[in-house]
Amino acid sequence: MKFDAGNWKLLPGTEATYPLSVVDVRTEPDALVVTGYNKTVHHRADYLDGAIFTARFTSPLPDVIRVQITHFKGRRPRQPAFDLDYSRSNPDAEIGRDEARAWLKTGELAVVVPVEGEWRVDFVRGGRPLTSSEQKATGLFTRDGRIYLREQLSLQAGETIYGLGERFTPFVRNGQSVEIWHEDGGTNSEIAYKNIPFHLSSLGYGVLVNHPGRVSYEVASHHVTRTQFSVEGHSLDYYLFGGPTPKAALEQYTALSGRPAPPPAWSFGLWLSTSFTTNYSEADVLANIERMEAVGIPISVFHFDCFWMKELTWCSFLWDRRNFPDPEGMLRRIHDKGIKVCVWINPYIAEASPLFDEGMASGYLLQTPEGDVYQVDDWQPGMGLVDFTNPEARAWYAGKLRALVEMGVDTFKTDFGERIPTGVRYFDGSDPERMHNYYTYLYNQTVFDLLREVKGEGNAVVFARSATCGSQKFPVHWGGDNSSTYPSMAETLRGGLSLGLCGFGFWSHDISGFIGTATPDLYKRWVAFGLLSSHSRLHGSSSVRMPWRFDDEAVDVLRHFNDLKTRLMPYLLDVARDAHDYGWPMMRAMMLEFPDDPACRHLDMQYMLGPALLVAPVFSETSEVTYYLPSGEWRHLLSGETARGPAWRTETYDYFSLPLWVHVARGQAWDCLRATTPAS
Repeated sequence: MKFDAGNWKLLPGTEATYPLSVVDVRTEPDALVVTGYNKTVHHRADYLDGAIFTARFTSPLPDVIRVQITHFKGRRPRQPAFDLDYSRSNPDAEIGRDEARAWLKTGELAVVVPVEGEWRVDFVRGGRPLTSSEQKATGLFTRDGRIYLREQLSLQAGETIYGLGERFTPFVRNGQSVEIWHEDGGTNSEIAYKNIPFHLSSLGYGVLVNHPGRVSYEVASHHVTRTQFSVEGHSLDYYLFGGPTPKAALEQYTALSGRPAPPPAWSFGLWLSTSFTTNYSEADVLANIERMEAVGIPISVFHFDCFWMKELTWCSFLWDRRNFPDPEGMLRRIHDKGIKVCVWINPYIAEASPLFDEGMASGYLLQTPEGDVYQVDDWQPGMGLVDFTNPEARAWYAGKLRALVEMGVDTFKTDFGERIPTGVRYFDGSDPERMHNYYTYLYNQTVFDLLREVKGEGNAVVFARSATCGSQKFPVHWGGDNSSTYPSMAETLRGGLSLGLCGFGFWSHDISGFIGTATPDLYKRWVAFGLLSSHSRLHGSSSVRMPWRFDDEAVDVLRHFNDLKTRLMPYLLDVARDAHDYGWPMMRAMMLEFPDDPACRHLDMQYMLGPALLVAPVFSETSEVTYYLPSGEWRHLLSGETARGPAWRTETYDYFSLPLWVHVARGQAWDCLRATTPAS
């Protein structure tokens, strides 16, 4: 949200109040507390008719500083709040002051403020300036009767910013305005399913704005030398993670917000789907599974999309007996082939669902302020939404899923969770604005916890679309409604790399695009990308994604890359453990693994799969790809060719290969790859 009109004026209809001078500094056993005043005091009369701001600095972990800025401390806390580890406290933090300044130091990171004079907050790492909140960076703004609190952190020359969720806009956030507000918009727009108020800097630090509702960002856009974030209200809470590398900052961030649970090994295999609107029955499902077996392409998971339930009743959690007369027997027959089963669900209950009356009678559905069930003709006629702030509603919803698990379902595709209204009343009194984004956390937590309870630790996995801070604890997530084009394939990768820089370790996408039907050429290129992703699913909207529907060669290509992923599995499981242990994504932006290489700053059409394997998908029907090898010795995984970086390369590849290079010096990772791949 923009407040200023250039450097000197405010936008029309905007009023601002800034802390201009420091009037008090207190050092407490665990905090540094600074009070700012909106005037420069020349005489005692200046203390009249003013406003004060309080900034409280604490340290939950080494190299991490929490900043809580308050105007009007009498405001009651709003719920919900992010599920962070608020119990953490760093006893080794040093808090002190001298005649000129006060500080809180934790590890190599420190915050420094003047004890009098102009308001200013400096963050220092290893004795060198990192970022600052300068004069008039912090401010309270009034517009249209609403109050907003803003912070701006300075950017150094050449500094680049990443993250803020799974965003499909340009990979580097500089120059962008970003709204942290869930919407269902596909992958070709600036809105997003997974909005995370966490950004990562090329200088190796990260910032989380601790606000689950709408956060407005201006990243080197409104003020080109600052990253700005603002929220509605009289308080602003953020954490600065000092790194000093992007991977270290991610490790610090996920220590507070949570790390991904380890998905079961079977989830890394190939998922095959009925697709969305295609017609199918038990006979069709089994025929497709058996044909995949016959052509030598084993699958790990079969997914039933929406129409496993009767139309207009989503969600009823009842099999459509017209097409699936014996669901228990069908699930048993699929399991006998060694294949797991996933079914599609969402948190919306259509009026025609038998669950609607149950939920309405028990008060399990979101209500309007007047006490009616909130309903809308959107997606499903007259649908209501489960109120996950009600423990009984969560147990009721989980109970319906438990019956499916006991029947033989292994996992759920937890779709939707973005279309959450604000004009509603929650059971626990939660603020609807703060719940809009946070709803997905409670929704996916409910499903994931049910699976973990029934199947045991390490055996739970979902396939989720929406997410917020902390949702990385409930893997896996996929990239939403992309299209069957090369540009959409590229935007899909951008979104996944961006999400990975927010602590999400596991990510997937609809191979060959959800909307439309790919050409045989695009299908085969996307198969290579999809099988070299953390999780791999063939899924679409109006047509199925079985390879024989494209051409005979597509069958061979899918078999080739499916076999390759199987051989890579020991390495991939090692990388998955890193995601669980440290919060690092399996699919890593180049700048995460090579933060000191300026050429990697903007690269978003190639990535590292773990620490050692570079993947550069082919994004053109010309079969040509241009990519970059960072410094070091590299060996092509499939051909055995060797090369040295740094170097840019432009090459042509057939459908059975792509730039797939191993960084030889990366120790055990290379040994694992060498032992499991053809080039060994």
